[in-house]
Amino acid sequence: MPLRVVIAEDNLLMREGVERVLSRDPDLTVVAACADLGGLLAAVEEHRPDVVVTDVRMPPTSTDEGIRAATKLRAGSPSTGVVVLSQYAEPSYATMLLAGGSAGRAYLLKERVGEPGQLVEAVRAVARGGSVIDPVVVEGILADSLRRRSSPLAALTPRERDVLAQIAQGKSNAAVGETLYLSEKSVEKHISVVFAKLGLEAAPEVNRRVLAVLLYLSEQEG
Repeated sequence: MPLRVVIAEDNLLMREGVERVLSRDPDLTVVAACADLGGLLAAVEEHRPDVVVTDVRMPPTSTDEGIRAATKLRAGSPSTGVVVLSQYAEPSYATMLLAGGSAGRAYLLKERVGEPGQLVEAVRAVARGGSVIDPVVVEGILADSLRRRSSPLAALTPRERDVLAQIAQGKSNAAVGETLYLSEKSVEKHISVVFAKLGLEAAPEVNRRVLAVLLYLSEQEG
């Protein structure tokens, strides 16, 4: 039996291009093509496809509909594979896609549509429960991981990062404690540890606070 595929892409030319590429393969059958998240979920409900090939951004919000669809399908239709197509080599999209596991998931750049063999193989791979991540995206994930590991903030615990994030908002120790449900004394201890881990022990208190915030903000911008 041919693999049944649903396509979701709001750009008409891209949607027709993907459909044309997949329809050329005798082992694949496109059972529906739609242009938004609502249409995709309805098509999945109606056709029960083996694989969904979806744009990462579609109406109604054009933000992360493809990722949200993949998350819904993992819960409601776990046997359905998902290939997310994107023009963005953005590590965060790929990591969100794989957050619940890599089985049956693929993330490819849209330029791969011009390389029919790669798209078809990705569809077959996710149908088998495998995974495929575009090499360009993998490079981005590795670079992002290396950057985070090399950051001095990498040594902070989640709670210490929470405290630093509150300081970066200009809050006093008392206000930080109120927000995080900590005593002011506990906040002071966390801040002392943060200063030590960031190598800011020698500077005056006010300067250390400013430097710690600058390090935090520089990481967020990076």
